[in-house]
Amino acid sequence: MTTSAPESAEAMLSRARIISEALPYMQRYDDKTIVVKYGGHAMGDPDLARAFARDIVLLKQSGMKPIVVHGGGPQIGAMLEKLGIKSEFKNGLRVTDRATVEVVEMVLAGSINKNIVSAINAEGGHAIGLCGKDGDLVTAERVTRTYRDPDSQIEKVLDLGLVGEPKHVNPAVLDMVAREDLIPVVAPVAPGVDGETYNINADTFAGAIAGALHATRLLFLTDVPGVLDRNGQRIVELTRAEAKALIDDGTISGGMIPKVETCFDALRRGVEGAVIVNGKTPHAVLLEIFTEAGAGTLIRR
Repeated sequence: MTTSAPESAEAMLSRARIISEALPYMQRYDDKTIVVKYGGHAMGDPDLARAFARDIVLLKQSGMKPIVVHGGGPQIGAMLEKLGIKSEFKNGLRVTDRATVEVVEMVLAGSINKNIVSAINAEGGHAIGLCGKDGDLVTAERVTRTYRDPDSQIEKVLDLGLVGEPKHVNPAVLDMVAREDLIPVVAPVAPGVDGETYNINADTFAGAIAGALHATRLLFLTDVPGVLDRNGQRIVELTRAEAKALIDDGTISGGMIPKVETCFDALRRGVEGAVIVNGKTPHAVLLEIFTEAGAGTLIRR
């Protein structure tokens, strides 16, 4: 039988200092709602997935009310390919017909959702899997996009099928779950007022839920470290006006623009602050919540 070497006095002191420094942040966020949009690289890496689950449990045990909203685009694509269902893309967006949305619901509200629930429970939490259909949590409406035809230059409507956006969120469902000391894990699938099932962008879904609950923080776990300045350094905090100015002068460009605009949308819905966080960093959620510098870029009102 082997035993691990005892921890040095210096290491023990360092650990105690870290816990002590986290206390003011625990007090700041006590009983506050923290919504985390989970997806991308962190979801596919087993070690990062375990670290994420542990982070969520620690938030709950520290007195916060964490809610996880997850995506699953790569997993949906893999299942469609396995079942021989071809996906059509228009202007870079997946068209969702009835056959596709059945797979979307199966993957998002089924396997992915339950894997995240199991991971959180394995770390000592009590998670429950939900989607927009449960308790009429979210009601959706069909999304259409417009585009300009490159040949005729006429603006046309792009019908994406059963792709929706949140029309109404019932916060009472999540309030009830939180009172039972459970951690909600929510898949972005919801019924429409027309009776159809809709696939909703996970970022938009998370923003709608966070807004309805007036969340203190909405964390978007992505594959980038946050908003960078012209020298490539991460910007820790921005107001909405400052972020818009950086878009206008070209500092924020390319794929970062839609990420920042998603934060703007969350702020409009009532979220106090939205954060772009690097999900590839182990324990990124804890670093963002419990340290002054955080792990991403906070955009606030």
